[in-house]
Amino acid sequence: MADTELMSIPGQVDPVPVARNITPREDGRIDLMGLPKKRIHELFSDAGLDAKQAKLRSKQVYHWLYHRGVTEFEAMTDIGKTMRPWLTERFVVGRPNIVEAQHSSDGTRKWLLQTDDGHDFEMVFIPDADRGTLCISSQVGCTLNCTFCATGTMRLVRNLTPGEIVGQVMLARDALGEWPKGRMDGLEDDADTGHYSADGRLLTNIVLMGMGEPLYNFDNVRDAMKLVMDGEGLALSKRRITLSTSGVVPMMERCAAEIGVNLAISLHAVTKPVRDEIVPLNRKYGIEELLQACADYPKASNSRRITFEYVMLKDKNDSDEDAHELVRLLKEFDLPAKVNLIPFNPWPGAEYECSTPERIKSFSNIVFENGISAPVRTPRGRDIDAACGQLKTAAQKKSRAERDREAAATEQA
Repeated sequence: MADTELMSIPGQVDPVPVARNITPREDGRIDLMGLPKKRIHELFSDAGLDAKQAKLRSKQVYHWLYHRGVTEFEAMTDIGKTMRPWLTERFVVGRPNIVEAQHSSDGTRKWLLQTDDGHDFEMVFIPDADRGTLCISSQVGCTLNCTFCATGTMRLVRNLTPGEIVGQVMLARDALGEWPKGRMDGLEDDADTGHYSADGRLLTNIVLMGMGEPLYNFDNVRDAMKLVMDGEGLALSKRRITLSTSGVVPMMERCAAEIGVNLAISLHAVTKPVRDEIVPLNRKYGIEELLQACADYPKASNSRRITFEYVMLKDKNDSDEDAHELVRLLKEFDLPAKVNLIPFNPWPGAEYECSTPERIKSFSNIVFENGISAPVRTPRGRDIDAACGQLKTAAQKKSRAERDREAAATEQA
């Protein structure tokens, strides 16, 4: 298996390295996080276990990794005591490195994370009365250059690996205390009783709406989500996972066929000139081509509507005429749709302002009156730059030295 592959990304001059499914470590051990049971089996065989042992150990380790959240082989108590050091010498169960963890006054939590090769990315947990949603990243940076989005002003550094993607879910469950509780001696297991605990909220939903365009890292996103949805692993229903795309039309059919999760479209405008400006990908895949791909999305139905994200920008895309055109387009393509209206979340250097509350209400009313749901999303985590479109600032505004000084000051206090 090659260490790297190259993939051309629209808007990038040089090919971008596609993340490996196994990232080399300095200590020579292999990180199992993000790998399916079959791949773990292969690695155990390559390391010297016979066929029977490799099959048994891969099944056991897979269960401990993804169902129990265990990171140390010594804690895998149904594996023989002599086998555990053998595993520890050759393999490791990783997590993204936590650089900074922040709590918003509204309960939102944001983590600034770092890959083993030193690149920063972010994830956000949003607790609500009836759900807990984890917003995860698929890339370090982004290539789409959406002008209203802070992340879009970053350059694309690289794709995240399956382990770095699913590792965000694992880390969030660590922080929420949400792994099954019970005896770890292999004699009794209450992991399937549903007795989970968390600090006030359960992680019930995942949205791929963090840093990056998921469909430009399709293979790694697919492989990570398969682990999340596996009944023998994290066992989260595909109905509770939503993938957000700015409209990479050629990949949308594969997304339905190979992942099958809910779809969200970052639409944000209903005319070509405006969408060309704020979502430059529109110059490659126009609004009508995008909406036709949505109409063809096999998972779209009245029970599984496609969500259209629409950021409200003052005097840019928020007129009554824009609202009526949005309704016309959705009805023309007969789309089972919900429109999320998102008040613009300002960030340093942004050239836009948020629409007034009155303008947002008028826009919403027009869409609702035409039989399409158009709720206004309540901004969450603004005080820690965790709101929609803000995932960049903590990672780039602060230098490593600044973060180290803050950490030292906290410890002294």
